[in-house]
Amino acid sequence: MRGIAVRPARAFANTGLSLGMTLVAAVLFGCTHHPADGDGATALNAYPTNYKSDILAAMHAYLDNPTGIRDAAIGEPALKSKGGTTRYVVCVKFNAKKNRGNDYAGSKEVAAEFMVGRFDQFIENIKDLCAGTTYTPFPELQNLPP
Repeated sequence: MRGIAVRPARAFANTGLSLGMTLVAAVLFGCTHHPADGDGATALNAYPTNYKSDILAAMHAYLDNPTGIRDAAIGEPALKSKGGTTRYVVCVKFNAKKNRGNDYAGSKEVAAEFMVGRFDQFIENIKDLCAGTTYTPFPELQNLPP
């Protein structure tokens, strides 16, 4: 009988150890996803210090033909609300070529959205997102290499 009583005790001890390790892992994992200051909105909305270079890099993937862009202009980063969230947004205007041809598509205005200070996505349906933006020339966009 003694051997029967020992087995459940060992099984319980191993289960307790596994549970304890799982709890420690869960606590440590939970700590890594919360900023030290406790304010996740501040971390998500860090000012995009390299916004111009981020936008230039993203334009290569966004445009079919990133060369020969005309009338490029850019606004300053501004906190804007969209769909219940607040993010830094940079409005950009440009006239890019259609596909790989030499015809131009016409003036276009997009908003570059940033999270944690880095480019996240372009927003095409901007409605009032870029209303009132003061634009300055953006020659770097006009001189993108192929």
